[in-house]
Amino acid sequence: NARKNFFRPGGDHITLLAVFDQWKESDFSQNWCFENFLQVRSMKRARDIKEQLVELCKRVEIDNGDESLSKVDEDTYINVRKTICSGFFYNTAKLQKSGAYRTLKNSHTVDIHPSSCLFESLPKCVVYHELVSTSKEYMRNIVEINSEWLLEIAPHYYKPIDILDPDKKPKKAKKMPIPQKNK
Repeated sequence: NARKNFFRPGGDHITLLAVFDQWKESDFSQNWCFENFLQVRSMKRARDIKEQLVELCKRVEIDNGDESLSKVDEDTYINVRKTICSGFFYNTAKLQKSGAYRTLKNSHTVDIHPSSCLFESLPKCVVYHELVSTSKEYMRNIVEINSEWLLEIAPHYYKPIDILDPDKKPKKAKKMPIPQKNK
């Protein structure tokens, strides 16, 4: 139940950002981690990674102080979700009428991992970081996306036909056998 208090719309990454932001607001308190059933070591690792990313941005002359780069227009963090989509566009799955997900390019049936904040919400289209195989193949670390973003982000990989709903895709014409003339 403590975990569900952190859930945010948009996906697991948005939830993880919310956890980090709340820890930062507590002045990186160890006690806050204990109260929220979080591992201090994992939180410190996240802080170290963030500091490394800031340093990398400085090295390649990305102004990490530019507020427009980190502006959050709404609660769904569209800019963050698009960024994740641009890095993991090949790991995309779409909800089918059956309630299962299918990867867009390989048509593998996959499910949302039960630990995901999106497990019960069933978004139409998601990007995932990894697949875990147990009795089923589960997507972990997922974020909800708009499928049209794929055409914007990866036009070299996706075509409009790839992101259409299965019911709207044109049916392939069946080849009729050519009648043979009797000699």
